[in-house]
Amino acid sequence: MISIRKSSERGNSHLGWLNSFHTFSFSDYYDPDFMGWGSLRVINEDTIQPGMGFGRHPHRNMEIISYVVEGELAHKDSMGTGSVIRPGEIQRISAGTGVEHSEFNHSQSERLHFLQIWIMPEENGIEPSYQQIKIPKQFNRLFLIGSREGKDDVIKIHQDVKLYAAYTTEESFIPYELDENRLGWVQLIKGKIDLNGHSLSAGDGAALMNESHIEMRCAAGTEFLLFDLV
Repeated sequence: MISIRKSSERGNSHLGWLNSFHTFSFSDYYDPDFMGWGSLRVINEDTIQPGMGFGRHPHRNMEIISYVVEGELAHKDSMGTGSVIRPGEIQRISAGTGVEHSEFNHSQSERLHFLQIWIMPEENGIEPSYQQIKIPKQFNRLFLIGSREGKDDVIKIHQDVKLYAAYTTEESFIPYELDENRLGWVQLIKGKIDLNGHSLSAGDGAALMNESHIEMRCAAGTEFLLFDLV
């Protein structure tokens, strides 16, 4: 089964300084048919105006991943971390027993465009932690950027999930095998994909269930994330 979540059908919050599209129910946007997909709970596509952002606020028991598309994301938290996340980098906060953080557009002149992703951890009450890595970009193929095991160039996610990225410089055919009893989610950031006969454009998502063999035919300039999860 493949179910397409069209970009235009997502929830939307427009606050002037923030334009946020919600793939799943979030904050004041509620849709009982889109409460998440397996352990994947939130995919928000946010555009933040220069110098603006989210003030200090708390989280608990959630894996929070920030993926910057354009611009610079400034982050500060109660663990003492202060950093700037740029395109080609990815950040993970394990909120665990509790953490507070703020997120702002680091630039006073350019907009910030990023994805905020929440994954429910397999265990509550873990010690909060932070990780930020530079993505070792490869082209015209899937490559791992997040997993339960983690390593130097892969963020550690406290859940049975594999997170892949793909960037294409030319028309590309990218296959993937999804094991039995696993779920998949494809989130298209840029470009176009033909996914097992389904057409996806920027902002679209696709839920995968009982699809052992996935074929993605990608246009040049395509960028997307693939989640393999429970």
